[in-house]
Amino acid sequence: MNKILLFQPPDTHDCSYLPDMQSRSLYADPRIELDASALTLLSLNGFRRSGRLVYRPNCPGCEACIAVRIRAHELLCSRTQLRTLKRNSDLELSVEIPGRRDEIYGLYERYINERHADGDMYPAAEKQFDDFLASDFGTTRYLVARKQGKLIACMVFDVLEDGLSAVYCFFDPDEVARSLGSFLIVRLTQLAAAVRLPYNYLGYYVRGSRKMEYKVQYAPLEQLIDGHWQLLVR
Repeated sequence: MNKILLFQPPDTHDCSYLPDMQSRSLYADPRIELDASALTLLSLNGFRRSGRLVYRPNCPGCEACIAVRIRAHELLCSRTQLRTLKRNSDLELSVEIPGRRDEIYGLYERYINERHADGDMYPAAEKQFDDFLASDFGTTRYLVARKQGKLIACMVFDVLEDGLSAVYCFFDPDEVARSLGSFLIVRLTQLAAAVRLPYNYLGYYVRGSRKMEYKVQYAPLEQLIDGHWQLLVR
């Protein structure tokens, strides 16, 4: 495998998670065609994928973003998560290859416009969806949930050499009582274990951000600290 060149733009921008903080990222060279091996190496070092951009926060004066992953074979579901699994036992799950499908985009559009109208992804647009979720390196799959044949949730994930990596989840706003985000994280972790992959990468846990508190509800959870993966103890 060739060397992966990294670069960092000098400018910062407002942080999406912490008020009054500035954000900046380190990027893998976007001219390089990455494969599963390269993405695995980058994930091991705390990088994440957004479309074909692979990045790691490198913010001035802040180290709040911590890469985390679930140990798939040792998954310990809480009582709440067990109730969520039971609540959704009527759903049909399948893994699909990404493609431009009106069904998937329609669900994404509803989710963004109804659940995240105050965010920087609003309003949803087809190009935004393509750049964020449909542009990949051939490692991406969709874990989809259907209720009596109707699509109600989708988890976009990457297949790495040492695990699965949850990229983004969206669901039918009318089905919020099902806790579909939590449901698909648990099911994706179980899928990783079933195919003998040790981890489910969840991206970043951000200390002090209410948006990211949900990630510490999964156990056992590892965190990347000073270049070493270690168990996160609550």
